[in-house]
Amino acid sequence: MGRRPGLGSPRIPICCVQPVNRPLGVSGEALAEDHLRGLGYEIVDRDIRTPLGQLDLVVLDGKTLVFVEVKTRAGHGFGLPQEAVDARKIRKLRQLGLYYLKMRPHRGQVRFDVVGLTVSDGRLVRVDHIKNAID
Repeated sequence: MGRRPGLGSPRIPICCVQPVNRPLGVSGEALAEDHLRGLGYEIVDRDIRTPLGQLDLVVLDGKTLVFVEVKTRAGHGFGLPQEAVDARKIRKLRQLGLYYLKMRPHRGQVRFDVVGLTVSDGRLVRVDHIKNAID
């Protein structure tokens, strides 16, 4: 499968294999949170439901507000998790980001990251963190 624009950044590997015992989406967001905390990010909001849809995570990377889309897959049968962020999803994420900023203004830079998690046999085997995944 071809690479999508903005999603070809190198992955940031996780240091160890972790067991996953929760539903895939929920555990994926929790694992992404752990990953981001490990990088020094501050978790601002999680699982934000709006009339337009849902934002997985909102974090601070220094003074930059980061909207994080988390994609989790069991194996590679349907490609890498981050490949599920297509043009339609990108449009939706931009709308959600604007909505969030109207509700909670932020002075400073804003970016969109994607964290792709691959789980195999109940264990986290790969983390791909794409910074600035959406221009």
